[in-house]
Amino acid sequence: MTEHFHWLDTLVLFGYFFGITGYGLWLTRKVKSSDGYFRGERKFKWWIMMGQAFGTGTHAENFVAQTGASYHLGFASIWYQWKNMIITPFYWFIAPWYRRSERTTVGEIVEDRYGRNLAVMYSIFAMLFFIFAQGVMLKGAGKVISVATGNMISSDGVVIVMTVAFILYSFFGGLVASAYANFIQAMMIIVLSMMLIPSGMYAVGGMSGMRETLPPDFFKLFSAESGLGAFTILMLAINGIVGITAQPHMVSMCATGNTERAGRVGQTYGSFVKRLCTIGWAFTGLIVAALVIQRGLSLPDPEMAVGYASRELLWPGLTGLLVAAVLAANMSSCSNFMVNTGALFTQNIYKEFINRHPADKQLLWLGRYSGLALTILGVVFAFYVDNVLHAFLFLETIAAFMGIMVFGGVLWKRGNRYGAWAAVVISFVLYYFLNYQDTGTIEIVYKWKPDLFGWAMLAGFASFILVSLVTKPEDEEMIEQFFDKMMRLSDAPPGPDGKKPLAREHGHDLIFLDITGWLKKERWQGFFKRYREDWLGFLLAWVFVGALVFIAWLILQL
Repeated sequence: MTEHFHWLDTLVLFGYFFGITGYGLWLTRKVKSSDGYFRGERKFKWWIMMGQAFGTGTHAENFVAQTGASYHLGFASIWYQWKNMIITPFYWFIAPWYRRSERTTVGEIVEDRYGRNLAVMYSIFAMLFFIFAQGVMLKGAGKVISVATGNMISSDGVVIVMTVAFILYSFFGGLVASAYANFIQAMMIIVLSMMLIPSGMYAVGGMSGMRETLPPDFFKLFSAESGLGAFTILMLAINGIVGITAQPHMVSMCATGNTERAGRVGQTYGSFVKRLCTIGWAFTGLIVAALVIQRGLSLPDPEMAVGYASRELLWPGLTGLLVAAVLAANMSSCSNFMVNTGALFTQNIYKEFINRHPADKQLLWLGRYSGLALTILGVVFAFYVDNVLHAFLFLETIAAFMGIMVFGGVLWKRGNRYGAWAAVVISFVLYYFLNYQDTGTIEIVYKWKPDLFGWAMLAGFASFILVSLVTKPEDEEMIEQFFDKMMRLSDAPPGPDGKKPLAREHGHDLIFLDITGWLKKERWQGFFKRYREDWLGFLLAWVFVGALVFIAWLILQL
């Protein structure tokens, strides 16, 4: 053990590892079927949904990337993460889509909307997304832990150890073990977000010491010097709202609660907890920037900021707690992704092409083994990742290109498979072509640039609309079945006609549904009553947005 990693740290780390793994394995007794494994039988309470959304949506690379960006560019770089805050109220609108679909995967939703071929294409994308996402998360955590432990083990070694950890309980416990473990791990992430601040503030001489050391621009909530002007923030927001609709774990995030409201609350307010934690990450970056300057040092990689701070500022035992929290951030996400990967393979590949009528037990075990195999590919990708921030934005970007057909398919009935194919192909091809023209190199992961992303998204949406208009519409019966589900309350039991009640009768009609319908008089009849759940929840979410921005601004005035 090195001087930077005390025996107390080791004790805390092993205590966490065995505790969370044992708890996850204990929960496996609840899993009796494939639906229990993949969706938890849709029985999770709102607080579990919040913990799941926060834990799965918060990864070690978020903490690593944001702290590194703030260390390098100042507090205003918080908008790399906060670009999703200004779209978080819209999560309240879109969360019910996934529960009302009555499906297990987003791939099945795509099939209901566009047909089999696009569903297969989406499923391949989704599995690659999970592979890339797991690789980025594991690499981000590896960077922190390697530096925090005084390079006791390499970042690649950390990747392997973490993979073994979350596989142990995810393989047997599925989404049940993942969701409940996520709630505990979410508490660990909150601790991680704030634990470096007290000792760091003391070390740099408080706010006065930081202001004397750092440029004034580092303490601005908005700053052109950070590289995040209004246009960049707008492009990041578009990236987020369109991309999240196509992220393949959205069914588990929004549709596994015991009610529609549980899914709305979980996805929306679990995300707000992450936005709150982001303030801590950004502020930690300022502390590290001041500390390094005061000591006459420099870091070769800004993303080493968290590891350096933990090594220099934490007492014995607390470094172990930080490492455990980093493990929590990644294990919570990776376990969810592993379960969703298995669901995609079994529901959209195996059942579609190999065995259309498998026994439920066969689906359960195939989901476990396929999730395991694809997770191992994620470990391989982790060895390729270099810059975590660029890789994180890359993942959201490719999801946004796929999101054109998912987002557009719910908002516009006339959109069809030909327009969806055109949108995906043209946006991807143009994005890579523009990046190649800009850099002269061929890469998988390019540095994210708002103008190049904007052109690709514009071309994607334009092609979706134009190609859909000039080609054959989708089968009318298929479209009506898809949108009929979206108009019915998924919480209620079916009536005598075998259908669930219309959501408008309970104030749960969806505003974000077929925008061409907004031009019809009947869509606005009884607006405040029929859309009560939508507009009240949306307005309340904006109150939280304002509160978080005010908190960040207030801190910077100290």
